[in-house]
Amino acid sequence: MNSVLTFKNANLVLTDAVVLGCLSAQHGFITSVDSHNTAVADALDLEGDYLLPGLVEMHTDNFERHLMPRPKVHWAELPALVAHDAEVAAAGITTVFDALGVGEADTESLRGSAWSSVLNTLDMCSAQGLLRADHHIHARCELPAPNTIELFEPFQGHPRLSLISLMDHTPGQRQWEDIEQARTYYTGKKGWTQDKFERQVAQAHVLQAQYAQPHRKYFVDYCKQHNIALASHDDTTVAHVQQAHAEGASMSEFPTTVAAAQEARFRGLRTVMGGPNVVRGGSHSGNVAAAELGRLGLLDILSSDYVPGSMLSGAMRLVQDGIMTLPQAVATVTRTPALATGLADRGALQTGLRADLIQVHLARLSDGTEHAVVRAVWREGRRVL
Repeated sequence: MNSVLTFKNANLVLTDAVVLGCLSAQHGFITSVDSHNTAVADALDLEGDYLLPGLVEMHTDNFERHLMPRPKVHWAELPALVAHDAEVAAAGITTVFDALGVGEADTESLRGSAWSSVLNTLDMCSAQGLLRADHHIHARCELPAPNTIELFEPFQGHPRLSLISLMDHTPGQRQWEDIEQARTYYTGKKGWTQDKFERQVAQAHVLQAQYAQPHRKYFVDYCKQHNIALASHDDTTVAHVQQAHAEGASMSEFPTTVAAAQEARFRGLRTVMGGPNVVRGGSHSGNVAAAELGRLGLLDILSSDYVPGSMLSGAMRLVQDGIMTLPQAVATVTRTPALATGLADRGALQTGLRADLIQVHLARLSDGTEHAVVRAVWREGRRVL
């Protein structure tokens, strides 16, 4: 992009402060950030709205939700991708890691299906300039599933694959330590009958014993050989985190206890929690609240998880509740996830970084609270919303 893009009267959310000023970008990169206004005639007047770096989302199930909007209902890949892309862009997300679950004993599920056509559609839409956000791939590998390595094949060597997480959703441990919470989820969201749930629970422990460890070694080795970021998932105990650290993980996604989050901090793993957890005031699975980890200084990254709009809303909630300053909260959805996934070229309002930008207006509601509304989005200096 050759023309200069300039903003004025913008509350710039920098890494350590919020200042009223102007920002300019050219050729897709930020060229200046100033704490004064500009005389440029065609500068965009934000009238005091916030200007933030574009959000960096490293774990969202939203694409999967569009691919299978109801149990056993498969949606065509292209319209599903375009709808997902538009939704994340409208939420202020300019970089998204599409989290695709790989492996599932239930062959009727999306994660038990092949991913080749989905990846091909993603590549085609990107090549034709149909997407608003910059899309990367986060492969969520279900370790106890017998078909995980087979279904991972189309991801091997794919240039968009930048993150792998190791999952084990066997009921009775990690996220589903409470079996009844698991029952509610699978019979509700997945549409399982009670009989099917009982059969799957009985089978799950057999599959875990047979497949979890060899599959874990396979993916740990793959990440090391291909320089792919590795994340653990639903760490519950200190031992879970210690194992992940020994294997080279750099992130602990959704730890379920304070003890696990404390161990992650001690071991140097960044802790990822869900925006919905913050917005709702707690975990839907009955695990530790993200806000509690925030108050303890143990929260590094917010992910939208299953609600794209919760990323910005969650960050603002951390500010409103006095848990973080605005720059600190914004960092959890911008610079920190960017660095954690090897994208050092974005995530902050700094000269030389990508001009991925969002205009955010705080709307005052009748109850006196404020809600952050995304008014406009630019990716590499080009307006996409």
